Amino acid sequence: MSSKTKIVVLRAKELIYTGIFIALGILLIVLLICMFAPKNKTAKVESQASKYMPGVYTSSLSLGSQAVDVEVVVDSASIKSVRLVNLEDSVAAMYPLMEPAMENLEEQILENQGLSGLSYDQSSQYTSMALTEAIGNALEKAEAKE
Repeated sequence: MSSKTKIVVLRAKELIYTGIFIALGILLIVLLICMFAPKNKTAKVESQASKYMPGVYTSSLSLGSQAVDVEVVVDSASIKSVRLVNLEDSVAAMYPLMEPAMENLEEQILENQGLSGLSYDQSSQYTSMALTEAIGNALEKAEAKE
């Protein structure tokens, strides 16, 4: 058996330079991956952010022979306000629970940013349900179509 021993001489200076270049190469590769990798998280946030088409949307609510409009103001991500428009004095006198029910619903809708989880006062339950349906119709018009 003939074995020849090979001796390799490495200088410390060469090892340090090699280690630094390897570390810089790995750092460069990681930075390139982070920069050019697809960003799925931001795409989801952007799709959620554009929930509505910004604007003012109305829906009519028929009360006997009178019509009352429900106005919903939205921006691209949230509901800004909900209110009654064209409410005549005669309608307000005939339906006295209309305005307090709308104020109650507006508070809840702005807090929840939607129609889920609304609670109705027992004295104005049916009025609130009719208003909620009209608000829902206006929000359907406002939803962003993709």
